[in-house]
Amino acid sequence: MAFLVTGAAGFIGSHVAHKLLDRGDEVVALDNVNDYYDPTLKEARLARLTPRKGFHLVRGDIAHKPTVEALFAKWKFPRVVHLAAQAGVRYSITNPDAYIVANVVGFQNIIEGCRHNGCEHLVYASTSSVYGGNTKMPFSVHDNVDHPLTLYAATKKANELVAHSYSNLFKLPTTGLRFFTVYGPWGRPDMALFLFAKNILAGKPIDVFNHGKHTRDFTYVDDIVEGVVRAMDRAATPNPKWTGAKPDPATSSAPWRVYNIGNGNPVQLLRYIEVLEKELGRKAEMNLLPLQPGDVPDTSADVQALADDVGYRPNTPVEVGVKRFVEWYREYYGV
Repeated sequence: MAFLVTGAAGFIGSHVAHKLLDRGDEVVALDNVNDYYDPTLKEARLARLTPRKGFHLVRGDIAHKPTVEALFAKWKFPRVVHLAAQAGVRYSITNPDAYIVANVVGFQNIIEGCRHNGCEHLVYASTSSVYGGNTKMPFSVHDNVDHPLTLYAATKKANELVAHSYSNLFKLPTTGLRFFTVYGPWGRPDMALFLFAKNILAGKPIDVFNHGKHTRDFTYVDDIVEGVVRAMDRAATPNPKWTGAKPDPATSSAPWRVYNIGNGNPVQLLRYIEVLEKELGRKAEMNLLPLQPGDVPDTSADVQALADDVGYRPNTPVEVGVKRFVEWYREYYGV
């Protein structure tokens, strides 16, 4: 049996593929290796995966229905980890069509493939961005999330809703994972840590939004991956206590679940930069700027549901995670 990992040329997807291969699973990777950010980095991630036993790469687009249909018909995946998506909060403001195509149409193609080919469990990436206008901290999966602030967040909430309908109608177990500010080796060049390191090493100023006052639940990639794999191994089940009179947004009478995967220890952005400066051995010149459109001041993850159901709680401190990132960055770029 082989498991499907979509977006395996991506940051989280490549790490998930390695984790599954490490334990002896067979992995089929689907990725279109687009140019949203440097494809050279994506190819480098794939170059580490390609020689590994049990790894099969299919270059294709999740939004191309015939490609997805043929893939599912051939492999009959028992489990699917769907991580391919158009990422980025701010890019959704300038290029909304890319989000509808990848995150809505692409998701629909994947879940249809699961429905028609005997898939036992679909695990997919959601995001902490679905909490949108919520201000009660920490963010809990048991809270309502009907006020997204960006199209990116709206498409991810749409994924959760579509998944619920399929879990209800076709008894397809689905689990959505709300990731909180993921960072680490092989990360995305458009994310803060990567941008900060690049500019600090080049002697250029860094843009620090909200004057550095906001906090983020920075979550190390290995912690994310552990949560993904553990969730994949535990197919979603109905909650026998669920009631429509007082509906729990995190569970259902259908085999459907959503979980937060976050560190649970929010860190102020200025502290995050301070840790990076220490590891780089250089001070940052900061451009202190207002909060960007679509951004929220703070994020904090309540991960109790994840701990209760899959027995895992992320725990890597930023001091450890940033150090590992800098070691990788220096080696990869020869800095």
